[in-house]
Amino acid sequence: MKIIQKPQASEYAPQAAGYVSLVPEGDLLAMLEKQGGQTMAMLRGLSETEGDFRYGPGKWSIKQMVGHMSDTERVFAYRLLCAARNDRSPLPSFEQDDYVQWGGFDNRKLVDLLEELAAVRQTTLCLLRGLDDSVWTRRGVANQFEVSVRALAYMIAGHELHHHGILQERYLPKLRKSIA
Repeated sequence: MKIIQKPQASEYAPQAAGYVSLVPEGDLLAMLEKQGGQTMAMLRGLSETEGDFRYGPGKWSIKQMVGHMSDTERVFAYRLLCAARNDRSPLPSFEQDDYVQWGGFDNRKLVDLLEELAAVRQTTLCLLRGLDDSVWTRRGVANQFEVSVRALAYMIAGHELHHHGILQERYLPKLRKSIA
């Protein structure tokens, strides 16, 4: 068990506070592993048609949300890698809506998007497991804010928790009603 202390507010941009606050104290790596399995379990039984479901006009489909989760974890993990390797080069922001618009997620099979999300999580876990204890407080610059390695790891976990909640609260109840 490896306890990675929660980052201080000075270790991430203010807009990331919501993600960090969602993550409980404890073994972050074990939680990330478990969390990935929970998301897969929640979505694996959905049909292709259900993967196209949107809970409202202008909202992302479930497929788009899964694609967004993969893209965001990749971006956060890349930022984490740069900070871990002591690369202080400023990293740009990314516009999530543009990524979703150009991601082509609705043209893909849900099962393939879920497989990709699982693979992204495994890659992230491999990266995190290979970090020395001295690296977790190292910082880089992303989106014009200084951010620590551990803050980025917590942001990865919190981002998935955020979307897990949206799926449970907004998508799945309305999807079930539309089927009934």
